Amino acid sequence: QVQLVESGGGLVQAGGSLRLSCAASGRTFSRYAMGWFRQAPGKEREFVAAISSSGGRAYYADSVKGRFTISRDNAKNTVYLQMNSLKPEDTAVYYCAATSETVGSYYYTQKYEYPYWGQGTQVTVSS
Repeated sequence: QVQLVESGGGLVQAGGSLRLSCAASGRTFSRYAMGWFRQAPGKEREFVAAISSSGGRAYYADSVKGRFTISRDNAKNTVYLQMNSLKPEDTAVYYCAATSETVGSYYYTQKYEYPYWGQGTQVTVSS
């Protein structure tokens, strides 16, 4: 069982930056691939970024590529999402998610591949 707690959301002007953090419980964090998703009002939850269990591989949605960076610190049981050059269309509740224990340098981009989810943190970008 993994428990995830996001933090770092807030209100920022367009062009600004935020860094989201997601702290995970459990002793086997380094075995979980992690992902960030977001959900805007009236829209489905969508994939943002994913990282393999070791941190060696990452993947991004086209809409955030070049602006967002996912990283992890397995010693601190934490995954991060650095968001730069924010746009009003980035406004959403951001969720971190963990897979079941994995083997190999895989990342995952589909919601159904993540059994564990945090409660979400609101990011609002004003124009």
